Amino acid sequence: MGEFEAIGDAVTGGVIGRAVEPGSGQAADGHTHEANCLNCGAALAGPYCHQCGQHSHVHRTLAAFFHDFAHGVLHFEGKIFRTLPLLAWKPGELTRRYIDGQRASFVSPIALFLFCVFLMFAIVGLTSNSMAPQATADAARELSKDQQKLVILQHQRAAATDGVARNLDDQIADLNGEIRALQAVKDGKIDAATFNIQSQLLGDISDGLGKAAQNPELLFYKVKTNAYKFSWALIPISVPFVWLLFPFSRRFRIYDHIVFVTYSLCFMMLLLSAASIVGLVSESLASVAWFVPPIHMYRQLRGTYGIGNRGALWRTALLTLFAFIAISLFGSLLVALGAFE
Repeated sequence: MGEFEAIGDAVTGGVIGRAVEPGSGQAADGHTHEANCLNCGAALAGPYCHQCGQHSHVHRTLAAFFHDFAHGVLHFEGKIFRTLPLLAWKPGELTRRYIDGQRASFVSPIALFLFCVFLMFAIVGLTSNSMAPQATADAARELSKDQQKLVILQHQRAAATDGVARNLDDQIADLNGEIRALQAVKDGKIDAATFNIQSQLLGDISDGLGKAAQNPELLFYKVKTNAYKFSWALIPISVPFVWLLFPFSRRFRIYDHIVFVTYSLCFMMLLLSAASIVGLVSESLASVAWFVPPIHMYRQLRGTYGIGNRGALWRTALLTLFAFIAISLFGSLLVALGAFE
């Protein structure tokens, strides 16, 4: 308690000192009122310095600190409230307006992308921890089933011929790896979401994963870490697929496709974040989120590229397929990085 009292005394002393002798150029409202720019020293004639662009009034309050934090992350001064509604309902209009030069009105794609990555991993991590008891129970049931299968396979292996024995050995090895992974989920060493990703993608790059099979907990940890660090790779992976929707078109450039993909990924991450929260209340309601991406893709394609209903429909169908391919490639990349690094 002594350190908290000392902090309280220091804060109180600072408040009293500020009331007795305010800082030079700073009023009680936490703003500075200077005749010259505090950054470059130029004479001020308006709310911004004409030399360096710094605001003439510098904030020195706690509220101003959090304002600067929010502004630095997403330029919250109205931009986010113009960007998110368009991203949700009129993504094509948002994408086209940004491409055409309306940059000051909206949050840039990359700034929004970075924020959405942080938000998604934070929410998914929190919700997966909230669902840990259920995941542990599910892992325990699956573990029991796999252990029973293993006993059966071992009995079959004991009486098998050489040709059949090799096939059974492979099945037993795979099952042992899954049992170790499920045991790790049951013990709380890894979360169920990471295990599901790995179990779906591990077979795609099975060669060279001997060490990973021996230590699945380490592989799962690396996959989870790499998913956060290399989330940006989804953009270059996805852009070529969007280009294939308009091959050799002179109307649209690669930059158009990059903005399209980045805003689209932002929406998908926000959708996943919302579905994770809703899933805590109702999993059936959260499952409705699976039907949203194709609708969003359709609306974004129409608005961004100015195409008709028919063109948007067949491109949406292809883009949905391409999205699954891109996610599979990204997941395979994560598993490969986790296995071979």
